[in-house]
Parts: sequence; C-alpha cells; structure tokens
Amino acid sequence: MSGEYDVFSLFYDELIGDDEQNARADYVISLLKQYAKDGGILLDLACGTGKITRKAKEAGYDCIGVDISPEMLNIARENSEDNEILYLCQDMRNLDLFGTIDACICTLDSLNHLIEDEDFVAAVEKVALFMNPGGIFIFDVNTEYKHRNILANNTFVFETDNVFCVWQNDTDEKLITEINLDFFKNDGNDNYIRYFENFFERAYSEEFIKNTLNNAGFEIVHIFEELTQNPVKEDTERAFFVCRRKEWQLQ
Repeated sequence: MSGEYDVFSLFYDELIGDDEQNARADYVISLLKQYAKDGGILLDLACGTGKITRKAKEAGYDCIGVDISPEMLNIARENSEDNEILYLCQDMRNLDLFGTIDACICTLDSLNHLIEDEDFVAAVEKVALFMNPGGIFIFDVNTEYKHRNILANNTFVFETDNVFCVWQNDTDEKLITEINLDFFKNDGNDNYIRYFENFFERAYSEEFIKNTLNNAGFEIVHIFEELTQNPVKEDTERAFFVCRRKEWQLQ
C-alpha cells in the first residue's frame, strides 16, 4: 500500500488550513485533558503531516505518530523542531508498537478510509492491544448522514492561493464513497500542473462501531458532535467517540 495519499500530502495542510487544524487540535487536546491522565504516551494514529501530534507534544504528551504515507511522514518530520516525536510508517490494521500507550487519537475521518468490516475491526483491536487499562481512545468518523446527504455523488471545488482542487464523489448503496481529487498547481509562470489522487471512504453505523469497540475491550464514555460536547443528532456530520480501555481480562 506504499504511495497511498502521497499526492494528497502535497496539498493536505493548505487545503485543510491552519485555522481548522488548530481548532481540531485544541478540541482533541481538551478532551484528553478532561478524560485521560496528564502526560503519558500518546499515539496519533493516521497522523498525516503531524499538526495535531506536535500540538499534543506541546501539551505535555510523549507522542508517537503513525501513518501509512511516507510522504505525509516526511512532512511531519520536517516540521518537527526536534526528534522527540517518534514517527512510524505503518498500516493501522497492522499496528506494531514497541510498548503500551496511555491514549490514542485518530482524527479527520481516518477510520472511514477502512472500507471492509474486518479492516475497521482489526484497527480497533490493534489499538486495544497496545492500550493500557484505563487508557483513552478518541476518534472521529464521518457519519452515515454525511455520506448519504452531503458527500454522495457531489462535486466540491476548493481554491487557495497556490492550488485549485476539484473533489468528486461517487457513493454506492453501501455508503462507500469513491473520492477522486484533481489538483491544479500554478508553477509560477501561469501554467498549471495537474495531480491526481483517488481513495475510498465508508460510513459505518453507530451500532457497528459500538459493537466493535465493546468486543475489543473499550467502553464508550461519550459520543459528541464535532468540536462540541453536545450529543450527536440525526444530522450530525462528524461524530467524536471518547472511549476507555477496560481492565484486561484473563482468558
């Protein structure tokens, strides 16, 4: 799976924007402060270019960043002022850490990118495997509502000072959305270079997510609407799950 999201990495931070990433980082860190112990070892799963990872490090956590894209991780390392954050290039379904962790975050609908039931289950089980009892797992997902009513078969256009992006979606009856991204970057001479990226997202039902978490040994503390502490509603587009690892049980 090498090379996934490598084109996206070139434009990732610019398209998302500093304001949105900072708001998301502040929100996630506020949840960690509220529900997790201070400090400790934090895994940022699907960390991308490491924006939230670095913010968590500044907040006092000993951070590990994991992502499947080597190019995303190259940017993350370049933007880190020191070598105190460990970045690992791994598929979250095959997560393999050197020891246990006290908390894990997984943001920007990264778990939606796993489009088979068994892949979603495998990723959650890997987090549980390395999580200390009482540890906190915070992640967000794009909801079924968003895939059905916002993303489905729609086209979006984004433009910044440096890049023009056409985002096209094709959604099937299982709420699996194929996402095709065309990027056009100005080379400085009024010529545009085209880049292309393609990937998939899937919306999972709340019931499936709850069952997966329970079977993996997590209890759900709260499910919030994005960037709030309000409960989710029928038209919630992104939901944040706050979960706690149960005590290990001897088999």
